[in-house]
Amino acid sequence: MVTTWPALTEAMYLVGSAGGWKAQDALWKLLERGDLQLVPLDDALQKRTRALMSKYQDTPMDLADASLVAVAEALDVARVFTLDRDFRIYRWKGRREFEIVP
Repeated sequence: MVTTWPALTEAMYLVGSAGGWKAQDALWKLLERGDLQLVPLDDALQKRTRALMSKYQDTPMDLADASLVAVAEALDVARVFTLDRDFRIYRWKGRREFEIVP
């Protein structure tokens, strides 16, 4: 699995609110084992992230979601693990829908 720092930050907040440090520690362990990898947002991905936030400003699209869409496009990946219903609205590479897990 891959993610971005903005998405990881949001996930840490959400799991911390629901399950405290134990849940946050489990997320850290995914990173440490390499089961979850961080994709750095280089200049091109940052520009794409900003463009997506502008495109979906009426939704609105937050930084975490935009960074995940940008990385999905760059890696040519349509399957996204998210609990965020907004991903049903977002499209990648134009008009393609994401495959949402779970």
